[in-house]
Amino acid sequence: MRLFMLLFSLLFMSNFAFANEGGGEGESKGGPTYLEITPKFVVNLQENKKYLSINVQMLIDGVSTEIAIKKHMPAIKHELIMLFSDRSMDSVQTMEQREALRQEAIETIHRTIDKAEGIDEEAEAAAAVTPPDAHPKKDKKKDYSHLPSGGFKDAFFTEFLVQ
Repeated sequence: MRLFMLLFSLLFMSNFAFANEGGGEGESKGGPTYLEITPKFVVNLQENKKYLSINVQMLIDGVSTEIAIKKHMPAIKHELIMLFSDRSMDSVQTMEQREALRQEAIETIHRTIDKAEGIDEEAEAAAAVTPPDAHPKKDKKKDYSHLPSGGFKDAFFTEFLVQ
């Protein structure tokens, strides 16, 4: 009987010891996380019988950004489909072209989240960073930290197939 009580108490102690690990529903996540857009994008290219398949993962920071992204995922998917399908096969062949497409996707995601959250393009244009000593073509990054999409940090193509 003592052995049974000992095993029974150890079973409950292990559950109690791990109860506070991993965070709860109301707690914020620590650090950036990745959110995959599913299903992957498969779009027709401008040429006949040619298509592009892309898997996109978003780097986000903050629960409020994750909620906004999930809330507006249909709009984000729509805008990305329009962006990806407006390509020719020749425009996605080199690494530079693919990186340019990735940067356009990042801008599209920011713009879509901000628009869906009620921020107009004039406020977004004010986010453009142009330090006095910056080279205009080199530093074209925008500061989105004060906009609803500020927690969206980056997008990555984890699969890229042109056929």
